[in-house]
Amino acid sequence: MVAGSARAQRPGLVALGLMVALLLSACVGSQQGTSQSGGAASGEASQASDDVGQDQVPVGVLHSLSGTMAISETSVHDATLLAIEQINDNGGVLGKQLVPVVEDGASDWPTFAERAERLITQQNVAVTFGGWTSASRKAMLPVFEKHQELLFYPVQYEGMESSPYIFYTGAAPNQQIVPALEYLVTEEGVDELYLLGSDYVFPRTANQVIKAYAAEHDVEIVGEEYTPLGHTEYSTIITQIADAEPDAVFNTLNGDSNVAFFNQLSDASISAEDIPTLSVSVAEEQIRAIGPSTLEGHLVAWNYFMSTDTPANQQFVSDFRQKYGQDRVTTDPMEAGRNGVYLWAAAVEKAGTFEVEAVREAADGVSVDAPGGTVTIDGENQHIAKTARVGRVQADGQVQQLWSSDGPIEPDPFLQGYGWASGLSDELLEDGEGS
Repeated sequence: MVAGSARAQRPGLVALGLMVALLLSACVGSQQGTSQSGGAASGEASQASDDVGQDQVPVGVLHSLSGTMAISETSVHDATLLAIEQINDNGGVLGKQLVPVVEDGASDWPTFAERAERLITQQNVAVTFGGWTSASRKAMLPVFEKHQELLFYPVQYEGMESSPYIFYTGAAPNQQIVPALEYLVTEEGVDELYLLGSDYVFPRTANQVIKAYAAEHDVEIVGEEYTPLGHTEYSTIITQIADAEPDAVFNTLNGDSNVAFFNQLSDASISAEDIPTLSVSVAEEQIRAIGPSTLEGHLVAWNYFMSTDTPANQQFVSDFRQKYGQDRVTTDPMEAGRNGVYLWAAAVEKAGTFEVEAVREAADGVSVDAPGGTVTIDGENQHIAKTARVGRVQADGQVQQLWSSDGPIEPDPFLQGYGWASGLSDELLEDGEGS
């Protein structure tokens, strides 16, 4: 295993004991198309490995195109396919064209494991790009470790993990959760927090990190609630939030539960001025689904916003809208999904081969000029140096950046550089929260 923590050297850290009911619901109407098993969304066609020629290389694209997580993952799927198309238009990788083989994880982590197995053993993909929830990632992890194949995972997560066969292109907790807390405390004067999350590994582990930070910084946790993925009834919890009167809510809900929560919060006449909510899984796509007027004034923490002012981002937004429609928006996980394709391609070119171990070795220090700024692979833990950002939702659905780090933050998935987190990774791994 890759260095990062002695506990991280155990292969196959999997939270199979989590019992979360993933309610399969319809994808938001603005999404384009739905893939069935082995099919593709947005008019893209997948291709089986036996149809791939000598000058082509199959690559897996594995996201939820149906179910409660489709609201979030379909757009990452789209951004990944765009990156593959652009790389092909520029000559491919080592002179070979990439052929996307699309599978639907269906918002169900055993399905993610099954489809990952199929991509590797039947489709012979060179790499897979996909996943959103930590439950899906942890279900796939032993599959990729068993076959010694690569997964590029594009979403911020709870940390406490480092696998030699996963590249984590989303934020580690020190690149999103910790900066968000520091912003709330130092810039917003928050000293009372209410924690609300979906009932699976990411929110529970993230909240363990938040509580450790809070204990060290005199922040009181005045409530902590979890609901199943796909949950839609929040009136009781909203009453509890109103009664607790926190300075802010730290929100780790995922999927279309956010639509229900924020609409019911608005129906209860609780505005961002009354009790601001900071979310770490609500991006521009979810803002569009929920309604900008409903979310106006609330806070989000990411590493990229569609409004990020860089030449690379202007090109990314333009290219994405040209392909998928001028009404589409871009988000942090979409940018991280796009970055994963480009980082893998750069590592392959540097290695001069598609062979997994050579690519892993070559990946250390590989950088790309990403829409959110330069991102660089740390070969020791296979995470990415990234700039942290906090912003406020505007009436037009865009995010106004309020704060950013001075530059890319080096990944610290086990929070080893924070005294207040001393022993936290061991505690979480023993409790099963981070495993």
